[in-house]
Amino acid sequence: MTGRTHDLAAFTSLSWAFITLPPESMTLATLVTCLGANFIGALYPDLDNASADLWKKVRGGHWLGKLIAPLLGGHRMITHSLVGLVVTGWLLSKLLMIVGGVLLVDMSLVWWAFMIGYVSHVFTDSLTKEGVPLFFPLPWDVGVPPIKALRVTTGARMEKFVVYPGLLLLTGYLYYQNYPQVLAFLQHQLH
Repeated sequence: MTGRTHDLAAFTSLSWAFITLPPESMTLATLVTCLGANFIGALYPDLDNASADLWKKVRGGHWLGKLIAPLLGGHRMITHSLVGLVVTGWLLSKLLMIVGGVLLVDMSLVWWAFMIGYVSHVFTDSLTKEGVPLFFPLPWDVGVPPIKALRVTTGARMEKFVVYPGLLLLTGYLYYQNYPQVLAFLQHQLH
């Protein structure tokens, strides 16, 4: 999937999570940090791709990506697996504990927002013809649906005209159906 599809899938997933399981309390700073963490999480698994959108958004990212990608085994390897998910989640929790001592932000919510973005990335990549090495280091690529011919080609018409618009409609539907709840949450944040 393309970067914009990953971003939208992560935002849709985060929206669903916050609507379904609303946090008891959240500051505006935590909300903004969660959104940023979610978008970073949505692009994070592509650290293993030197030409990924994530590297394009960082000064000197092109060169940094060329150094880091080979260390991670190439595109769609460890960062697209359960091993990568667990290791990243553990390391991120340690980092956020340190940063949480300085910032007035609920780091547990930031961790969840990042991880929701990460999981949405791996899931949406499983919808592509390539699939993902979910059980790395075992050499099995997992795809949804299991029949490769029924999966999406990255950047092709199916993604552009079905998947992306479908995510937009789903996000709009989530906010439409839960409008009073979302409005009350936003009013609480702005007062």
